[in-house]
Amino acid sequence: MLNKPVKQETILFTIGYEGITLEQYINKLIINDVKVLCDVRKNPLSMKYGLSKNQLKNACQGVGIEYVHIPEVGIASDKRQKLKSQAEYDALFLHYRKDTLADEQVKIQEIFLLLQNKKRIALTCFEANIHQCHRKHLSDSIAALSEFNYKLMHI
Repeated sequence: MLNKPVKQETILFTIGYEGITLEQYINKLIINDVKVLCDVRKNPLSMKYGLSKNQLKNACQGVGIEYVHIPEVGIASDKRQKLKSQAEYDALFLHYRKDTLADEQVKIQEIFLLLQNKKRIALTCFEANIHQCHRKHLSDSIAALSEFNYKLMHI
């Protein structure tokens, strides 16, 4: 039987798995009492052990965390491959906000409803540095909704 912390506050988390093991990653989710992991990668494949879609889903289910994949709010890997500077990331994210997020308001609302229902959800992608990941802009767009009255934490 897992001795998981139980927390009541509604929080939208974001988490990247770059530079940590699957065990460290899952432990962060457990420590923060995440109920649902929302994989926001366009293509949920990883060279890192345990972090491709089916393996990650199984790892989450093994500790009582629901896993959902929402590829519509991801960025195609070919658009991220050659980014070297923060300015290049910023240009990509400007395009992402104007196109993808503007077009995916239904998915943004779905994620928000999931947060309201499950109370503690985490958006996940690869990058450890939140400023080099689209999940920052996705989480900011959810937090900007007029009904959003919760905490946003990058773990």
